[in-house]
Amino acid sequence: MFHRIRRRAAEPSELQRRSYETYRRMAGQVPPEVERTRATQQPAEPISTADDFLPPDLRVPSHDQLDGRMMPWTQPIVLDGAVVACAGCGAYRDWLILSTRDQIWLRCRQGHQQQEMRLDTAWYNRHAGPADAHHETFEDCLRHLGH
Repeated sequence: MFHRIRRRAAEPSELQRRSYETYRRMAGQVPPEVERTRATQQPAEPISTADDFLPPDLRVPSHDQLDGRMMPWTQPIVLDGAVVACAGCGAYRDWLILSTRDQIWLRCRQGHQQQEMRLDTAWYNRHAGPADAHHETFEDCLRHLGH
């Protein structure tokens, strides 16, 4: 009995045979609407390509082309519940935060610099706004930021 069921299942049904035959007849055909549309279409004109890159004077250097970035930070920096103070003069506000080589440095108005191990580049990227200028030297950037 089971052997008859298996034999029937191995052969395609009548519906499968008819579907396959219909598919074979239609395989190379194209609908008439497509043929009419192709006949009425005119060859397309070549599209002029435009340079979509910005001019060199408007391009911004990528992060790997910069030696570092810095931003002003006027309010106190609180890390782990304590206010960060300058080791040299005790200042606790009006910082310049420098991000260079995956390190964060704090610079006070007096010019003392200290590395802040509790901050990382991800923190800097979250808090930094867009760059408003690019400078050739560190001193130029300090002058631009008023330090």
